[in-house]
Amino acid sequence: MKRWNGWGDEKATYPLPEPAAYYLAGLIGEGEWLPDATLAQALAAVPESRLPEHLMVTREPLERLRHARGQSLPDWIALRSGRIGVFPDGVAYPSSEGDVRELLRYARQVEARLIPYGGGTSVVGHVNPLPGPEPVLTLDLSFLNQLHRLDETSHLATFGAGVLGPELEAQLQAQGYTLGHYPQSFEYSSLGGWIATRSSGQQSYYYGRIEELFAGGQVETPLGSLELPPLPASAAGPDLRQLVLGSEGRLGIITRATVRIRPRPEHEAFYGFFFHDWESGAAAVRQMAQERVPVSMVRLSDAQETETTLALAGHSPLLAWGDWALRLVRYGSERCLLLVGVTGDGQATRLARRQAAGVARAYGGLFTGNVIGRTWARNRFLAPYLRNTLWELGYAVDTLETAVPWARVIAAAAAIKTAIRDGLNENGERVLVFAHLSHVYADGASIYVTYLFRRAAGPEETLQRWQVLKAVASQAIVAHQGTISHQHGVGLDHAPYLAAEKGEVGMRWLAAVAQAADPHGLMNPEKLVEAVKV
Repeated sequence: MKRWNGWGDEKATYPLPEPAAYYLAGLIGEGEWLPDATLAQALAAVPESRLPEHLMVTREPLERLRHARGQSLPDWIALRSGRIGVFPDGVAYPSSEGDVRELLRYARQVEARLIPYGGGTSVVGHVNPLPGPEPVLTLDLSFLNQLHRLDETSHLATFGAGVLGPELEAQLQAQGYTLGHYPQSFEYSSLGGWIATRSSGQQSYYYGRIEELFAGGQVETPLGSLELPPLPASAAGPDLRQLVLGSEGRLGIITRATVRIRPRPEHEAFYGFFFHDWESGAAAVRQMAQERVPVSMVRLSDAQETETTLALAGHSPLLAWGDWALRLVRYGSERCLLLVGVTGDGQATRLARRQAAGVARAYGGLFTGNVIGRTWARNRFLAPYLRNTLWELGYAVDTLETAVPWARVIAAAAAIKTAIRDGLNENGERVLVFAHLSHVYADGASIYVTYLFRRAAGPEETLQRWQVLKAVASQAIVAHQGTISHQHGVGLDHAPYLAAEKGEVGMRWLAAVAQAADPHGLMNPEKLVEAVKV
């Protein structure tokens, strides 16, 4: 059973070793366990539905509670405190495109607002209903999860857009193929959600971002059905797929998607390298990207993330020996860990590893084999479960990300981390912050930042602390001309900063498209565009 107020399966846990708890307490102070609202308390706050009856719509309080929030830190604070505020008035589970069209008609008739819901993993407020006089209907697309067609000649596969990552890969791999899109939310995020937010998987360097994988599909809109044929290329005007990508439910509901697939790789492995410092590691990663070294992933942790990752793993003779050995060869407190993935046939992966190792050596990189890489790969989708554990120990965790050209990577990362680290000084609270380069390109890189701080005694103050940190980090991103979102989308949380990236004309274009596609304002209002004045 999926947790109603946290991440993932109720039976899955990510325990924190006792030495790791001491480590966190030493850096930012000891966390305090605080009681959470019970499910019964949260259900008691669900108001009467404002929607009239419909055969496909449930107005049951539990279903409405489970669809009221996503996975952002403000969502966690609301769910854990039981102060959720606004709930959808009903939830529908369409099982066909005809059902979606019928629900669009119903919403228009009763003047309801529609929120598409994939896996509910949004961390920026995409699925949250907002206060207002109109009722809200959430469309859970989980029944649109079938593999409709596999074109082995063209290497194309067509799925219902509600298919979750594990379901999608299981259906493809049974036929010898893979999509290769592995965001950290893979366990619960959906294909439609990836498209609607312009998602990026952990191995996008090899497989491509979702905009490269999305070949076509169908969108049900207030104006009717939009069919996007899966053409390899077209010069027939602007590509309408680009409007659907990143549309966040504002223009319609993605019901079906055709994606570009590959044969399942023969071999895959992940290797670790240590660098003396962040700057030399970043220089090595930049050269790998610009020389097109054929790896499938590069992930460079800064010194704090490297130290914290090892600390959270707990103390063991192997880790202690590794730390001693690294210090012996002068990889000290500023050392940074680089993970490199190789994917393909045996010859290609051996070549990629040799080329990556050669570049790393030129910048002082120390090859450490695949032990660390195997551990990372084994736990790659378990990391979100650590949020549950840390919350219960009294710590709040959040992430944010941006992308900038290589010329600004070092300065932007430093500025963002400094802004967050100092953000709660006036409160007398310390913040643990660290970063890694998670996706790299020939012209730049994504900076992915994680930060932890102590929960306050009450949810309002915890939320206020987050608001301060989110604001100063976002302002630092804008000041260094980074994108406000590399892979999480805009939603509510990033909307105030979107105009800095798109400009006045760009915002007017987006607003005009939204108005034309959804003249009555049915679709996920105030997400992406409407939360910004244009």
